[in-house]
Amino acid sequence: MKLIHRKLMTASLLIQLTAATSPAQSSEAALVTKAKGIHDRVLKLDTHNDIDPSNFTADCNYLKRLNTQVNLPKMVQGDMDVAFLIVYVGQGLPTEDEYDNAYKQAIEKFDAIHRFTEKIAPDSMGLALTPEDVRRLHKQGKRVAVIGVENGYPIGTDIKRVKEFYDRGGRYMSLAHNGNSQLADSNTGEASGYLHNNGLSPLGREVIAEMNRLGMMVDLSHPSKGANLEAIRLSKAPVIASHSSVRAMADHSRNMDDEQLLALKKNGGVIQIVGFASYVKVDSKERTAALTKMRADLGLGGGGRAGGGAGFRRPTAPRPCAVEEPATAAAPAPRRGGGFLNMLPPDKRAEYEKQMAEIDAKYPPVTRATVKDMVDHIDYAVKKIGIDHVGISSDFDGGGGIEGWDSAAEAFNVTLELVRRGYTEEQIGKMWSGNLLRVWGDVEKVAQKLKK
Repeated sequence: MKLIHRKLMTASLLIQLTAATSPAQSSEAALVTKAKGIHDRVLKLDTHNDIDPSNFTADCNYLKRLNTQVNLPKMVQGDMDVAFLIVYVGQGLPTEDEYDNAYKQAIEKFDAIHRFTEKIAPDSMGLALTPEDVRRLHKQGKRVAVIGVENGYPIGTDIKRVKEFYDRGGRYMSLAHNGNSQLADSNTGEASGYLHNNGLSPLGREVIAEMNRLGMMVDLSHPSKGANLEAIRLSKAPVIASHSSVRAMADHSRNMDDEQLLALKKNGGVIQIVGFASYVKVDSKERTAALTKMRADLGLGGGGRAGGGAGFRRPTAPRPCAVEEPATAAAPAPRRGGGFLNMLPPDKRAEYEKQMAEIDAKYPPVTRATVKDMVDHIDYAVKKIGIDHVGISSDFDGGGGIEGWDSAAEAFNVTLELVRRGYTEEQIGKMWSGNLLRVWGDVEKVAQKLKK
């Protein structure tokens, strides 16, 4: 009888514990299951992933799980479908020699992407030149690459290079990076002064018209507010901000304020909210000034935040292929600046870390931004300009990365948080790719009309 009584008590206790914990656990499990289904079904596109050509060779390439935030194994793990691979060259002086050097670096990156998609891994990743290509390659079970051009500086003063970059596969281009260019003023001009009266140069205006004619999307990420508003006014086609966040949530010159957001909505464009920690949450003004000075001292671009892009010339000697250790492959540890540090020459990387440690000690950073913080920016933008004008980007391997989304392998966490916030599958599909593909298609239609 005692044994039977004990068994009945145990069973009763289990029933009570199950009743106490089951609803919450069941609800969480159901939410995760729902999010996994949505993540599997929607097409997921990231509009900004920087590259290093040394990772696109026969011996060292994205078929391997490199120590980069984006590569094919990590895209497969995170079920990421499309990556805009970026042709980026840092700002230089307005001289013909500097333009020529930047042009050569840009061509090296174009060639690297073509080499990988056409010769090294054509069965795994294809290069898309149209929205229809994206959908076709996705249906074939391939990962998709698209080329974006960050910074029009490499075209120099030769507007014919805009068509050359388009013919090489470039499907969007921004007119400046950190530092004013010959085409447009930069967001960094807010602190350092403007070259073109906070706007576009005459050549920059011609470039906008040429991009409209060709069907190349105009990218607003990095130019100044004045340059962006002028570009929106001049563009006959919708524009994009390929990797920016909301200034009302984080007061940084790289983010778009409400005036820019509303102008972008009226234009029919889309802002790709970026998972870049220091654009999602901002540091103190003292730390920001120290980081800007460090970047200038190390020659890492014309201003802005540390880790925001690599304005450097790669050493001519090849570096060892950086493959992740097996112990860290399943869950790579967060890295400050992400794959950006791996792209720096060893001497600059060491000096960067040294100076960062000194800045951290004197001006402690804010706690690292999380996926929840990033989705707060998405929520704000959706309420301000509508679900049809908001997308998602990372800036991986160019300084991007936040807690919970520090590589392509962790993309599901973004979808999960969107589901937690109550977004529907249709809405999530629009943000992950639908809105960007719509804008891209509209840009092509405008080009067709202009050619007629």
